[in-house]
Amino acid sequence: MKNGRIAVPSMDKGGMDGQRAGHFGHCDVFTLIDVEAGEIKAITTIANQSHVQGGCMVPVNLLAEHNVTALIVGGIGMRPLMGFRQVGIDVYHDDVRPEIRPVVEDLIAGKLTAITDNQVCGGGQGGV
Repeated sequence: MKNGRIAVPSMDKGGMDGQRAGHFGHCDVFTLIDVEAGEIKAITTIANQSHVQGGCMVPVNLLAEHNVTALIVGGIGMRPLMGFRQVGIDVYHDDVRPEIRPVVEDLIAGKLTAITDNQVCGGGQGGV
């Protein structure tokens, strides 16, 4: 990914040196990384909005409003995944490393793959 805005579900205050949240719908904040010509240009965070069961479009709409083009998740349900696809946000999967920096660097370098339908989580908590 050479240009765009990456979102990473994050714990606590987030940031490049923070820890990723295991499941995007339950993160504290989203770390947003602006990439231009393959270089990180800016890093900001936005608070996750609470959502009730079944309200999995809340984070989809939040990230769409903030012009996110790519999302890196460790887990996601089918309903929000379909929502991200509908608004044009590419969703990438890495459920191994909890640190934010290496997965962002891997996405920029083209080393992460898009999540597939068989990697989604079950809907035990409203799909988020």
